[in-house]
Amino acid sequence: MHNFRLYSRPFIEYFEETPMMVAVLTYMGYGILTIFGYLRDFLRHWKIERCHIAREKEEQKDFVPLYQDFENFYTRNLYMRIRDNWNRPICSVPGAKMDLMERATYDYNWTFEYTGRVVQDVINLGSYNYLGFAENTGPCADSAAEVTMKYGVGVASTRQEIGNLDRHEEMEKQVARFLGVESAMAFGMGFATNSMNIPALVGKGCLILSDELNHASLVLGARLSGSTIRVFKHNNMQSLEKLLREAIVHGQPRTRRPWKKILIVVEGIYSMEGSIVRLPEVIALKKRYRAYLYLDEAHSIGALGPRGRGVVDYFGLDPCDVDVMMGTFTKSFGAAGGYIAGKRELIEYLRSHSHSAVYATSMSPPVVEQIITSMKCIMGEDGTTIGSERVQQLAENTVYFRKRLREMGFIIYGNNDSPVVPLMLYMPAKIGAFGREMLKRNIGVVVVGFPATPIIESRARFCISAGERSG
Repeated sequence: MHNFRLYSRPFIEYFEETPMMVAVLTYMGYGILTIFGYLRDFLRHWKIERCHIAREKEEQKDFVPLYQDFENFYTRNLYMRIRDNWNRPICSVPGAKMDLMERATYDYNWTFEYTGRVVQDVINLGSYNYLGFAENTGPCADSAAEVTMKYGVGVASTRQEIGNLDRHEEMEKQVARFLGVESAMAFGMGFATNSMNIPALVGKGCLILSDELNHASLVLGARLSGSTIRVFKHNNMQSLEKLLREAIVHGQPRTRRPWKKILIVVEGIYSMEGSIVRLPEVIALKKRYRAYLYLDEAHSIGALGPRGRGVVDYFGLDPCDVDVMMGTFTKSFGAAGGYIAGKRELIEYLRSHSHSAVYATSMSPPVVEQIITSMKCIMGEDGTTIGSERVQQLAENTVYFRKRLREMGFIIYGNNDSPVVPLMLYMPAKIGAFGREMLKRNIGVVVVGFPATPIIESRARFCISAGERSG
């Protein structure tokens, strides 16, 4: 049961259970692939089939093995069959259309050779370029080029030494204003923003309550912190409240002392499911049990809400109710890096305690300028309505694309308003077939399978952009 009184707008999500026949056929498909994999490994062992994999030399057989044979079984026999669907090099801006370098394989995907041909005008349905700011023309590109001429490309120092530029200071003030919080700080890498800052916020004697589908960077940060980690079911408020109650009642294991901190870690949009966090309910639980909330808005910032301010804006909530706001500049802003935002005391603490802040090299000046310019555009501070028009266009494209796919009979996961659109494929053979057939029709997509998803839930993941026009 959900408390719909907390929501100011309809909250509709689709998660159709895998049909029984499809699940059986999918398991059979993986079973057949596994049997053939063992057969081919047998042929390789007796040198009947040529072996391309990295292996120990005969004279090193008595050493501890560098290459665990069974661990690489999936890569060797299943992934290699469909490897041509990944790592395709593009040679253009990742806009609404892009150019791909054509490559060919003559040894069943073990190696690739470039043919010298470029596949032009491939429709881009895979990049995170939600608002279309990853472009080589326009105000963002012009500003970045201008700053490059003045500051250069690299800073060659950390922020705490002599790598703190005036543009860095301006960017952080801009981010704080954009989010409606007291202060913010930026980092050069989105993944490290999570993995290096969570250990600075919690440690031994603290409890992290993490959504089961949280990103790898959040999982790594939680593990590095040394805190106790408990996982709740995806977007399930009953599961979260049960863990919160148990944490309050029982305290720490053995000693029964109260936890030093309880940190709830969630994402705004879940990048594989296309679902949006039930933030009003999470905030209500956080307040009731006096926990802290860490919100990762990597995919939602810029892409959700009437003003593009993310999931907080989408639900019309107060940003002050989120203790730690995290997001990345790699998607909606077409740049690189990430940020942490919140109360001034939090940010000042992180400036001196975060490994990512103390030891990492400063962000590149043209990247910083890209962030500033694109953010001003979204906020309307550039004197145009381009930013708000793109936010609106993205929302329209998302609703239209999801609606048409459902009308065509496809099983779609996630929230109606999420620009991440997973289309379920299920069977292993369909992963490679779908990616190849789409490329034949000049459409670039991302296909995903086990172990990134459950074994019976392989999918194609579309990322919608304001660059495409619906209709």
